[in-house]
Amino acid sequence: MSFVPVNEPLLDGNEKRYLAECIDTGWISSEGPFIKQFEEQFAASVGRKHAIAVSNGTVAIDAAVEALGFAPGDEVIMPAFTIISCISQLVRAGVTPVLVDSDPLTWNMDVAQVAARITPRTKAILVVHIYGLPVDMDPVLELARRHNLRIIEDAAEMHGQTYKGRPCGSFGDISTFSFYPNKHITTGEGGMIVTDDDQLAAECRSLRNLCFQPQKRFVHERLGWNLRMTNLQAALGVAQLERLGEFVQRKRQMGAAYTAAFSNIETLQLPLPQTDYADNIYWVFGMVLADSVPFDAEEAMARLGKMGIGTRPFFWPMHEQPVLQRMGLFAGERYPVAERIARRGFYVPSGLALTPEQQETVVASVRKLMEN
Repeated sequence: MSFVPVNEPLLDGNEKRYLAECIDTGWISSEGPFIKQFEEQFAASVGRKHAIAVSNGTVAIDAAVEALGFAPGDEVIMPAFTIISCISQLVRAGVTPVLVDSDPLTWNMDVAQVAARITPRTKAILVVHIYGLPVDMDPVLELARRHNLRIIEDAAEMHGQTYKGRPCGSFGDISTFSFYPNKHITTGEGGMIVTDDDQLAAECRSLRNLCFQPQKRFVHERLGWNLRMTNLQAALGVAQLERLGEFVQRKRQMGAAYTAAFSNIETLQLPLPQTDYADNIYWVFGMVLADSVPFDAEEAMARLGKMGIGTRPFFWPMHEQPVLQRMGLFAGERYPVAERIARRGFYVPSGLALTPEQQETVVASVRKLMEN
């Protein structure tokens, strides 16, 4: 029995040629020419003025938060259901994260709950587009305008996605992407910060590079990080970006095939194919077990693993993270939708290199799981 991995990237374009160019020229560090090329082309792809390449998607959020200059005690509204990367720098900076629950159909933050969470201390809304559909941005943008709030947009999973025809990653005062191997565009590890704000861009470039100063390189007025992307990584990114349209089409075909195969299984909640503002991009193909199913996602994944099918669990809610609970955060708070989908949700193989034969194997295995 051959194992079907949950993700395998597709690297059969110009990746080898561009990597060979890096090696042949000796430009393998963060000083190489592919960095600028990748930044410029990526900025253009999402309609932004500035793009700052960094070493991964997590530090992209870290630098974005730091650049916005929050003070201890400031509040940032964010989803309860997301990855830990979104909250880490907020907590380190002494910012109070304020959570909202998920929409049960899209799995994104429930934007109808945001207004009630705004206080005089609120400084920003952190929007996280989850799994394939974007957050409904118009209500969020209106609240931000009305209350003079910043928007941080985590578009890590949204390469090639749009909201009402406008690219995801173009909505935040500052927006971030990830290039981890399971993303539509990968550089192995890597991330990107995009913005139209000249000052925020300058601060992010400085924070990325240890806050070296132009005239006095080793005299520091501020603490930064080494978040630099290498020329090797950027070379991969340029090759991947060339094929983004193809990759999006491939993912949507994969999502449509899974949807057709599973649509008659009433005990599975599948991703919405579309909303009135976007068609699903199927970053991953998730599913949520109905309450009537006598096992949870952990057991489902274990059973599929024995059948040779790779899976991943859904995110675990922020208010239930032990490290944050030990800090005294979110005591007594409940977010029932996030709690439920975390326990009953998982996703199946949906990487770009997945073959039709492998997808058929996944379908047969999931159907067997649910029939039993």
